[in-house]
Amino acid sequence: MSALSERSAKFGAAEGDEGIIRCDACPVLCRIRPGRAGACSRYANQDGLLVRTDPVVLLERAIEDGRPLVSFAEGSDDWDGSLIDPARAFVTGIGAGTTYPDYKPAPFIVSQQHAGVDTVTIVTEGIFSYCGVKVKIDTDRHLGPEAAAIRCEGEQVGHVTTAEYGSQMLSLGGVRHLTGGSKKEGNVTCDTLLKLCSGEAVELTIDNGHSVIVQAGRPPIVDGKPEERMRVGCGSATIGIFAKQWLGHVDEVIVVDDHITGVLTEHQAGRVLGMRPAGIRVKGRKSTPGRYFQVANPGMGWGGTDITDPLSIILKIDPAVAWPGLRLLLTSTTGEDALWCVLDETLTPKPAPMPAEVRAVVDRIGENCEPSVCTVLFMAGAGGSLRAGVTGNPVLLTRSVQEGTATVTLGGAPAILWPGGGITVMVDVLDLPKNAFGYVPTPALVAPIEFTLPRALYEASGGHAEEITPVAEIIKAYGKDARIEPAGRKHPWPVG
Repeated sequence: MSALSERSAKFGAAEGDEGIIRCDACPVLCRIRPGRAGACSRYANQDGLLVRTDPVVLLERAIEDGRPLVSFAEGSDDWDGSLIDPARAFVTGIGAGTTYPDYKPAPFIVSQQHAGVDTVTIVTEGIFSYCGVKVKIDTDRHLGPEAAAIRCEGEQVGHVTTAEYGSQMLSLGGVRHLTGGSKKEGNVTCDTLLKLCSGEAVELTIDNGHSVIVQAGRPPIVDGKPEERMRVGCGSATIGIFAKQWLGHVDEVIVVDDHITGVLTEHQAGRVLGMRPAGIRVKGRKSTPGRYFQVANPGMGWGGTDITDPLSIILKIDPAVAWPGLRLLLTSTTGEDALWCVLDETLTPKPAPMPAEVRAVVDRIGENCEPSVCTVLFMAGAGGSLRAGVTGNPVLLTRSVQEGTATVTLGGAPAILWPGGGITVMVDVLDLPKNAFGYVPTPALVAPIEFTLPRALYEASGGHAEEITPVAEIIKAYGKDARIEPAGRKHPWPVG
């Protein structure tokens, strides 16, 4: 039996006379009857042979110099009838199968040439107990306090982590929630991760915070309301960006922000422009001139604060500095909320119709806000015995990856490699072909992973050289049943 024909058979063993196969593609060790699939629905018993239920996914690179994919000129022998040209094909780990127990060689160990170099790509689906997702939610809204528990179906699946510039950040999954809690917690965590990695929407609730529906590439829905804008900057940055455009049209601008509220005439931008002090002092802790911290509590109101009346953050108006008729603009960092006031004879701000010139600048704040969107990054540690499917001396693979002589991809998408020990990778789930992720009921996520390196280096590092198969043979054997996806132009070719 050839290495290719053994691909399905080597993941199971027959048991008894009923045609039952024991699948050892993961530690659950399902006993699968003929015509049925295992618990993960990824492996099935087909006529006594354990088969992968999903097709192998091949990436196809388009020809970029304008030439046709196939030349049909008279006498041309450019096409041999294959569905895909081996020179433009990449075998991904999607649908490839796993190597558990991991002393087995990877399901595919593929040889091909790239830029004149003989390369080998080791292709598998890894079972990741150490994995999770990092979620970036572009919104000023306060979703919940830092380190607060995040729940799905009542089970804790992660926590709120440090906010970034204009974005709230969530950390979900990880080995503690997958294996360190109750069985239900592990199963709910695994299901949450799988849905997010598959591009599905998941509703999460945050302790002492709010509910948010998260879906990769889509706007977040906070307490039932879709978010639209990511802030242009903090209050101070907004002052700096638009100060010159306000000059001559306003006497004071206050940009309300949960983190840094800006006051134009006190701010360095207003001083450089020679603006007259307005004498309006806001609440909060003064940092540098025109920059205030903690003007209100975090919340769902103006600029990520808990206020709905922006005038409530004014601490005092100095009668020795301010004057009747002073023109005051209050705005949020997204421009979604804005109020125009004029001080009356008692120096009390009175709402008034906003002049067109001022409205144009507020609208420009909105124009400069990027759309609010959720980003889901899958993160995993490709360690343990997974590496034994690549080589008999796993530390050499780790060192090759760390040194950059071996490239790591997930479903053909380039992975972000974290520095330091081990092989810790991160990838945008939208960069992978659809249906790239699976699960096993241990519980753990299953994700495609590929290691590409020069053939000479692979053989020198103790790789499974006897399992190397030319890409043309794999296409010939599986091409008619494979799912062929075009390689995205967003990223370099996986074997680059």
